[in-house]
Parts: sequence; C-alpha cells; structure tokens
Amino acid sequence: MFSGLSFLGSRRAAPGGQVFHAQQPATGTAFEEPFHSASAEDVDTAAELAHGAFGPFSRLPGKIRAGFLTAIAEEIEALGQILITRASGETALPEARIKGETARTCGQLRLFAGMLTDGSWVDARIDHADPARQPLAKPDTRSMLRPIGPVVVFGASNFPMAYSTAGGDTASALAAGCPVIVKAHPAHPGTAEMVAGAVLAAAARTGMPDGVFSMLYDAGHEVGQALVIHPRVKAVGFTGSRSGGRALMDLAAARPEPIPVFAEMSSVNPVFLLPGALAERGEKIAAGLAASVTMGVGQFCTNPGLVIVDRASDTAAFREELTKFISAAAPGVMLTAGICRNYALGRGRLGALPGVTKLGAAPEAGGGNHGSPAVYAVDAARVLASDAYTEEIFGPSTLLITADGPAEMLALAESLEGQLTATVHGTAADLAGAAELLTMLEQRAGRLVCNGFPTGVEVNHSIVHGGPYPATSDGRSTSVGAGAILRFVRPVCWQDFPEEALPAELQEGNPLGIPRTVNGRRGGEGSAG
Repeated sequence: MFSGLSFLGSRRAAPGGQVFHAQQPATGTAFEEPFHSASAEDVDTAAELAHGAFGPFSRLPGKIRAGFLTAIAEEIEALGQILITRASGETALPEARIKGETARTCGQLRLFAGMLTDGSWVDARIDHADPARQPLAKPDTRSMLRPIGPVVVFGASNFPMAYSTAGGDTASALAAGCPVIVKAHPAHPGTAEMVAGAVLAAAARTGMPDGVFSMLYDAGHEVGQALVIHPRVKAVGFTGSRSGGRALMDLAAARPEPIPVFAEMSSVNPVFLLPGALAERGEKIAAGLAASVTMGVGQFCTNPGLVIVDRASDTAAFREELTKFISAAAPGVMLTAGICRNYALGRGRLGALPGVTKLGAAPEAGGGNHGSPAVYAVDAARVLASDAYTEEIFGPSTLLITADGPAEMLALAESLEGQLTATVHGTAADLAGAAELLTMLEQRAGRLVCNGFPTGVEVNHSIVHGGPYPATSDGRSTSVGAGAILRFVRPVCWQDFPEEALPAELQEGNPLGIPRTVNGRRGGEGSAG
C-alpha cells in the first residue's frame, strides 16, 4: 500500500532518488517497501506549488480553513488500526501510546479549527479617524494578523504523529493560512505516507488549492537543507537535536532574505525538591519522578534530567527510594539505533565526570537497541564549576544534584541554560520562602510545574511549550497549543482604506461578529465599538 514516493501537492514524485527502508527498532530488520529521496527538482516543484497556493489559501475565510483542519482529523481517524500498527512497528512505541498520540494530533487540529471559527485570534484592532484633531488630523488605522507564507515542517523522530506530518507545526501553519511542506522523518516513512495521504484527501474533499500541502522524503540532510534555503519558503518548524536545529538556524540566517526557524532543541528540565515536600512525601515523589524519567524510554523533550535537593534535607531515604524505582524499571527499545547509541555514549560521558556516582541502573538488555534506566549523583559545586554535567542525555537517566542550602540551589538555577520546563516540589511554607528561586526559574523556562512532573504536555489555549535558547530558537513562542499559530503570522495595518477594500475582520459593521479592539477598548461579539 506504500508507493514510497514524495507528495508534490496532489501528485507523486517520480522514483529515482536514493532508496532507503524503514527499520524495526527492536531487531534492525528492514521493512520491505522502498522509499525514494526527493530530488532537487522535487524541492523546487513543492516550493513553487506552495507559493502558488499561498494567495488563494490565505484569503479563504477562517471557517473554510477550519473545515479543512477538521477533515484532516477525520481522515486520520478513518485510517484506524492500520495506521496504529505501522507507527508502532516503525518506532517500537506501544500501540496504546500511538493511539493516544493520534488522538492528540486530531485534537490539535480541532483546537485550531475552533479558533478559526471563532475568529478572535486575528487580534483585529481599529482606531477611527479624527479629521478635526490638531495640529494634525488623525488617520483611520486598522490592523490584524496575516500569514507569512509557505512553511517547512521537519518530522520528529520521537513523535511520529503529534510532531510530524500532521502534527502541531503543520496544524498551526495551516490554521494561520500558510501552505506546508513536510520533510518526513526517515525513521517512520510509512507512517508519514499514510498521514500525508489523509491530509491530501482532506484537501481534495474541502476544495483546497493544489500545493497547500506537500511531503518530501530524504534519507539524509540534502532535501531539508534545500528547503530551508529555497526563496519561496518563509519559515521553518523543527523538533530535534540542538545540532540539527542550530544548523537550520544558521542556514536560514545566511539567506539573502533571512527567515525564522522555530526549533525545539535541547532541555534537561530541572526538578527542585524543597525540604518540606521531601520530608512530607519523599517516597511518593521518588516513585513519580522515576516514572517520569523512564516514561517512553526517556525519549521525551520534557524528560527530567536533573533533580536538585538541599543537603540539609534528610535525603538518604529519598535517594534510596529513587534508586530502587529506577533500578527496577525495565529496559525499553529506543526509537532508532542512533538514538540508542547516543544514549549509551551520554551515560558513559556522565559517569566518567569527576565526582559523579552511579546510584543504580536497570539491568542491561542484550541487543535490540534497548535503553536501560539509570540514576547518577553529584555535588552542586561540581556542576557550578562545569556545564558538562548538565548536557542533555536523551534517554531514561537522571542526575541527582545535592546543594548546600537555598543559596546554592538558587545558584544552580541561575547557571542553567534555557529550558522547556522547570519543576518545584514544595509545601505552602516551602513555596512562600522560594520567591527568588521561582523568579529565577521563570527566566529560565517556558513552563513551571508545581508538585507534579514535566512529562506530558496539555494541548489547550494557555499551554507554553517553549523556552529560552537552547530549549527553543525563539523563547517568545510555543510549539504546542493555541499560541503556536502566532509563529506563522505577522501584523499588517490598513490606513484610510475604504470599507469595501478592507478584510471582513476589519470592516466597520463587523460582519464576522468577532471580538475586536476599537479605539483602545475591547468590544464584544458583533460590536463595532
């Protein structure tokens, strides 16, 4: 059922590029279907199609684009078990995880569809003219958010649905009115082909312009690089390694017309355990932390890689419990052989650093790209002296750091790079005395978690999945939730335009009935003022 060929709008590319195969992570056995890397001509065709589709697609009413997004969700759901089976086979992720991720993907699409139907996301603002104002007459100005153009989305290895072909980057870009070109991840090409087919079936069903969506295969990096530097492309969405994201950022910045790259890259997601919480529920925290570290074989961007405790706390029992839970966790098959190899290298590097002690680890599983959970320990003074201790290890391990009091905990927080999340466990009394720490973590992370764990990201209107560099390339944005649409738009102002030449969102009669800001005051549904 797989052609193995790239999608160039509504048609397929010709075979002929480098051939590669998906592999079953547990065994390394290749799936039989060949997949063909796109050519330079395919890149250009997809980019030109996207450029041609941009005008008509961006002008469609929000409710029409909402229908397209809803149709994508319906087409994905219609694939049923065959999609679940293939995605699980290509990634070694359990079917239950794939089902949940598929539901999240469709939920994201429907979230943006609801936003488009409501229409308030465009942030329409109107300031009426005042010809009598002195010394100069005041013009009529009206502004709203408009899409920026074709967007390239890179599929992610660890989320074959939610961060790949029809995932959050694709959904938010399409919602904004931007055509999308996906660079499929080579680890799950069959899954990508099935989902791309669903997107294009929805496009045909809802009458979208040809070129609103394309998907290109590539066994290496050439296609992705060519897409980023193509003059028709206006933005990039990426989830992956720091080295990969940084390379794309540099490519985009070196273009004659630089473009934004919204890259989610590196995060160790520190967890600070304050004394009262540790004394009150240390065993429960240890169990929850171990579950968070080992969830999905540690292959989440929000995996808690650092745990910070105060030496003044009675940490012996907590340390013992955490070690017990981590050591009892089962090794799991990792997404790819390369990820498994890098995890082993990362553990070896950490374990060899001065002052690091391995508290415990699950038994190693022979072969099959298995990653074994592990927990290490070190004193804060070592960490403050070298950033080698806080490098991300993508997999089910964590580092327990013991600090000498609140001042050293604060110093650790200040020393950290930008993070996706930062977690604090504390009682009411702990939190009341931790104002400086919380303020520092606010500067370091995009999402602060209290008395919980960072793995698991809610998809809604208020979530922030972003953070200062290197967690992301632009800490002012989020790649999850309603705010993700803001990455692919820019404000445009219309000055002294006649009513009939204005977008419907800015017309005086408010024909769409959307909330707007008029003369500095927020109006209600159907209000012009």
